[in-house]
Amino acid sequence: MKTQRLLAFGFALALVPNLFAQVTSTGPQVQVSPPPSPDTKPLPNQIPSSKPTGQYNAPKTDEKKPVVIPDRKLTAPDRVEIIRGLTAELGFARKPFPMGKTGLKLDAKTGVITPDGERLEAIMAGYGPSIKPGDRARITDVKFKDKSIIFDLNGGPERKKKWYEHIQMSGMGGTIQPGQPDDNANIHGTSLELTFDKFVPDLKPEEIKQLLDPLLNFNAKSATEAYLETIPPAAKQAITDHRALVGMNREMVTYAKGRPPQKHREREGDVDYEEWIYGTPPQDVEFVRFVGDEVVCIETMKVDKTKVVRTDPEVVLKKEEPEVAQGAPGQPAPASTSPDSAEGPKGKPSLRRPGEDAGGDDQPSLGTPPRRIPPPSQPPETEHPTVPGTIPPPNL
Repeated sequence: MKTQRLLAFGFALALVPNLFAQVTSTGPQVQVSPPPSPDTKPLPNQIPSSKPTGQYNAPKTDEKKPVVIPDRKLTAPDRVEIIRGLTAELGFARKPFPMGKTGLKLDAKTGVITPDGERLEAIMAGYGPSIKPGDRARITDVKFKDKSIIFDLNGGPERKKKWYEHIQMSGMGGTIQPGQPDDNANIHGTSLELTFDKFVPDLKPEEIKQLLDPLLNFNAKSATEAYLETIPPAAKQAITDHRALVGMNREMVTYAKGRPPQKHREREGDVDYEEWIYGTPPQDVEFVRFVGDEVVCIETMKVDKTKVVRTDPEVVLKKEEPEVAQGAPGQPAPASTSPDSAEGPKGKPSLRRPGEDAGGDDQPSLGTPPRRIPPPSQPPETEHPTVPGTIPPPNL
């Protein structure tokens, strides 16, 4: 045993010089270059950067380049790919969509949306909104035309028949249809049309989503994220923190706190209000009071029996007020509604037409009591001649 150990130790000592020589030969080779002369110019890659360390901004990977519309027509395989890639896709609306067959059109080249402005407001007033900003919009059908692609949202503006509505049964009593179609079905869908100049180009589903981004947000993870883009920053932060602020509307409070477990409607003086109650004892209880659609007071009852009341506006929302037409320069001012005017006090009913002169009309208005006509005066008593031995006639 001792002899074997000595042989192994001697063999290891013999291998050490060979290993050292191998490591030296395969080690890193350092090349030392002579210092540059003052006459030689440095290469471009040897010039030190003047940018401070840490100030370089690397390109973001999530930044999307603008879509370049190719000058080639859409092929049949790409058409199938678009249908498969976009059908049942869920997005969130950035703008309101009207209900009915008149949907929104988006120009893929210029990004112009039609109808817009007053025309869109008129359609919304006539047919009602189908999708509001922040609502879910699911693509249910994709149709292709010569110069456009039509997307049906939330079922589309037209009702489609079910499979059982095409079944007919014939017999001795005639033909009957088990599933009678209901033409008066309440349809809430709408449509979106993406238009092009010459033809529908060869685009991928992701590129079409990027073209539809002005109207539909496919990157938002939830409806709350899409809705937060349309409200003030203070309200956005409060919704993120699940807090209610004075000045919010019902929709904002619902996004921030959820649906209230309890509601109470009361009347204080001449004002009707509604209170939403969040929390139950022994936790903090919060009372959110609404007058109309605005939060006017938030009262919090703490666990330590302290009461915190907030009534000052904490967020200001833009309220659309109707514009009043003003008279042009040089035009006469509108008629006054003061009590001294010819039309009388404001709100007082009258039989006169607008603009009718009240000077030559003696007819009283409905708001004034009728003029009393004095009764006819009694005729003077006349003396009748009397004949001796007769009774004089009575005075009439």
